[in-house]
Amino acid sequence: MKKEYSMIPKSIKENDLYGFSWIDFVTSIPSVLFLVTTYKSNGKPNACLQSWATFVEDYCIMASVNKNKHMYKSIKETGDMVLNFPSMEIYPKCVETIKNNGFDVDEITESGLTVERSKIINAPLIKECFLNLECKYLWEKENVEGSEHVVMCVKIINVSMDTEYFDENIKGRYGETGYIYNIHNPTNPETGKMEDDFLGILQKIK
Repeated sequence: MKKEYSMIPKSIKENDLYGFSWIDFVTSIPSVLFLVTTYKSNGKPNACLQSWATFVEDYCIMASVNKNKHMYKSIKETGDMVLNFPSMEIYPKCVETIKNNGFDVDEITESGLTVERSKIINAPLIKECFLNLECKYLWEKENVEGSEHVVMCVKIINVSMDTEYFDENIKGRYGETGYIYNIHNPTNPETGKMEDDFLGILQKIK
């Protein structure tokens, strides 16, 4: 049996949705996790965990970029960013970037990760991440008129990948050593019960 919802269920109205739509929690569709790295206007590295994105051809479309945060401001100032993909092994250090987010802080080094220079653009790259995509800003559009969040499109101009990930029989890009997926607080629309955030991995089946 299926039930349909076109409005927020009464059971969810009291939940803290952190500015997201109730549909995001009810569907809890997973998205790949990565860190966007830029240079702040003072030259210090900035790192921001990001999800809610899609990758097509040589473009990435990030669906929810907050206009009030360091990431957005530094992207607009420089036009450059790196999308860094961590494995589960270094994920705890990636989470530390949330705490170490002061304007005068090197958010990458302070979190126990290593800054490297990009090959083409002016943005820091995280050495420990198995995949780094150097990108240039293309365009943005407010999610809805007056929203604090924008959809942003960036163009991938350089790819750097750890050679151990080339071969799916060594480490590969999937499973326990590969991409991490953000599973955003699955919520029961009938009871309003909200689960914790989960991390997921992609298992190849066929």
